[in-house]
Amino acid sequence: MSSWKNLLLRIGDKCPEYGTSGDFKDHIETCFGVIRRELEHSADDVLQFLLQCAEQIPHKIPLYGTLVGLLNLENEDFVKKLVENTQTTFQEALDSGNCDRIRTLMRVLTVMMCSKVLQPGSLVVVFETLLSSAATTVDEEKGNPSWQARADFYVTCILSCLPWGGAELVEQVPEEIERVMVGLEAYLSIRRHASDTGLSFFEDDDESGKSPVEKDFLEDLWDRIQALSTNGWKLDSVPRPHLSFEAQLVSGKSHEFGPVSCPEQPHPPSTLSGITFGKQKHEAELKYPQRIRRLNIFPASKSEIDMQPIDRFVVEEYLLDVLLFFNGCRKECASYMVSLPVPFRYEYLMAETIFSQLLLLPQPPFKPIYYTLVIMDLCKALPGAFPAVVAGAVRALFEKIADLDMECRTRFILWFSHHLSNFQFIWPWEEWAYVLDLPKWAPQRVFVQEVLEREVRLSYWDKVKQSIENAPALEELLPPKGSPNFKYSAEDGRERTEQHALSAELTNKVKGRQSAREIIVWIEESLYPVHGLEVTIEVVVQTLLDIGSKSFTHLITVLERYGQIISKMCPDYDKQVMLISEVSSYWQNHAQMTAVAIDRMMGYRLISNLAIVSWVFSPANIEQFHTSDRPWEILGNAVSKTYNRICDLRKEIASLKKSVVSAEAAAGRAKAELEAAESKLTLVDGEPVLGENPARIKRLKSQAEKTTNEELSARESLEAKEALFARALDEIEALFLSLYRNFSNVLTERLPDPSRAGTLQDLKSVNADEMAVDLEEPSAMELDSENGRTKKSQSNGGSTGNVYNIGEKEQWCLSTLGYVKAFSRQYASEIWPHIEKLDAEVLTEEAHPLFRKAVYSGLRRPINNQV
Repeated sequence: MSSWKNLLLRIGDKCPEYGTSGDFKDHIETCFGVIRRELEHSADDVLQFLLQCAEQIPHKIPLYGTLVGLLNLENEDFVKKLVENTQTTFQEALDSGNCDRIRTLMRVLTVMMCSKVLQPGSLVVVFETLLSSAATTVDEEKGNPSWQARADFYVTCILSCLPWGGAELVEQVPEEIERVMVGLEAYLSIRRHASDTGLSFFEDDDESGKSPVEKDFLEDLWDRIQALSTNGWKLDSVPRPHLSFEAQLVSGKSHEFGPVSCPEQPHPPSTLSGITFGKQKHEAELKYPQRIRRLNIFPASKSEIDMQPIDRFVVEEYLLDVLLFFNGCRKECASYMVSLPVPFRYEYLMAETIFSQLLLLPQPPFKPIYYTLVIMDLCKALPGAFPAVVAGAVRALFEKIADLDMECRTRFILWFSHHLSNFQFIWPWEEWAYVLDLPKWAPQRVFVQEVLEREVRLSYWDKVKQSIENAPALEELLPPKGSPNFKYSAEDGRERTEQHALSAELTNKVKGRQSAREIIVWIEESLYPVHGLEVTIEVVVQTLLDIGSKSFTHLITVLERYGQIISKMCPDYDKQVMLISEVSSYWQNHAQMTAVAIDRMMGYRLISNLAIVSWVFSPANIEQFHTSDRPWEILGNAVSKTYNRICDLRKEIASLKKSVVSAEAAAGRAKAELEAAESKLTLVDGEPVLGENPARIKRLKSQAEKTTNEELSARESLEAKEALFARALDEIEALFLSLYRNFSNVLTERLPDPSRAGTLQDLKSVNADEMAVDLEEPSAMELDSENGRTKKSQSNGGSTGNVYNIGEKEQWCLSTLGYVKAFSRQYASEIWPHIEKLDAEVLTEEAHPLFRKAVYSGLRRPINNQV
């Protein structure tokens, strides 16, 4: 990379390019000297790279803004072109709804205004354009309030510029910025308070979300900006390097920023109902998601020490930007995260921000593995500080695990087990040994059990057993050693039966490389007629699984070679449920292999998703809903596979539609060329004479035929994919109907009467009265541990010490309702198109209110179905 690019990239860093200087002023002067010379022969390259740096390393925007201000003194034309380029890019971002680009470019504009590159009035016009669009959107009569997510996003963008340029705007255009502030306040008074229902990290927060006592994100940001305004717009977290060059910059020419326009909002549906409002609201929130939901793990005395209220927002912005733009470059990401341009320590806030993204609902911006790697690298980059902060976060979340959303809990388990696997599985397990005294359904006990199970998957059983030697009693929570449970094993001394002989015979056929066809004939002639369906499925499935039990690869080989046999034996739903039961029985000591085998069988279309749902809701599995993640993992895989297939088909159809359009255009051009050539034919004595080269006419005819055939082929491919898509839509509708019907049935059987349990809090307290005596006993006194934490298990449903006062039936209901909400939220995009049918068949008035509430909460749909 050329030296000028390195200087731009590394500006503000402690790096070789800038020697030992850590002073922003020196960096800007050095960089300016080199860039000024570079403009003479590669101005376009500099312009593109400079804008790219500002967009992708946004915490350095003040440095780039000052650099542009200095360049403006030397080369007005270059900077004018840069401003025009920014305007074009900004308009494109508004039109396409590219949230990250809109946000960062607005910060670039604000900083260019501070460096006298942009007229303050131009920036105010941009603010007012966005504000006007936002106010129109939420207006009940002129707008479409279901798209409030976009309006809120625009207003957030305006507010988030003010820490970077509020002081300059107030100084230079006080009346105009005052007008903007009044408009912002007016917008906040007419918009609806944004409820976090369905997206809260903790169930308790979700329940209290009905009353808008807690400020939503935008209201909170407005308060922080108000506090900043009261403080004279002074803050420590935003560098202001332009002040060092103020005497020079003031003589620069400020440029106009061309007008921009916001895209029109989607029209509200002609008949506005709860469902149509909900569908549009869901679409808006998908396109304009809230960037952060704060996960307050630590007390403010730790996470916001030495900070003004606005500093928290600014540091969160820096951290989220680094996570966004360095996704895929984990080392660079960690390096930038620990060297933000702020004068105070922020390890606690950094941990809260990363965990808030890892657990963000409905899904994190990036794959969870990315956050795992970043946390690991931060522990290595700050070995004296960050590991202890992460451990503190784990303990704090563990204390509240009973209230943690079920999907967040699963992500937390997966992250924690993976994190430990990268640090030799070292953890002070003795601190949590008390979970053995809790009932088997207590969330803290289940959490420890699931973490250990996942650790075994990432390592091996003996290694994990060794890691808990400080709390050997926890071995009770380890999964069984993952050996197969083969019913016809020759080694375990079981009495040999006729089935043993049949299994051995089948094994020999497979080893003898007999084809699937030959084995099917043997089954149909010798096995099924004599022993019946149940024994046939048992012998064949157990034997084939045993042959494929050495590894994942062996299993896949067996399924590919002999899947036809299973398909022939289990063509329908009931037989497939029997097949899944055999898989589960064979791998009863190995949850991962059970999940993988069922998942692969579904992939090969040997098992339908409906059969998996039916099996998961069989009595044996229902009993595990609150004590094990095993059935949920299998159910989640089945729904996810169906959902992914729909998504893939959508992408393929969109691509094929583009192919059809381009094929049509090509065919049209070829036909027009041929017609033009043929029109030049002339008549001599009534006979046509070629006015064109005959060879060219022939070639054009051939080309026209070829393009017509290509168009026809593209249309046929599109029709075939659309037919598959229609079938997939029917399949997913049947899946959701079956899933929610099963959820409704099992919950209705077990939930208390609605008059006794109208809320989750009521459900938690059903058993509390009976346990009150236990809670009053002083035996579970809080013992201070070495690090000053009390040894008690928090609001573990209201428990103290080793008491867990939620009964098994109530905990079963809480866990199952948690998964209902999680499935509804995760697959909301595919559930909304089928909501009318779900309403008519499952979510009826007869359904238990808590079940309906869980579904509605996951879909972010008002419980009373009012707009």
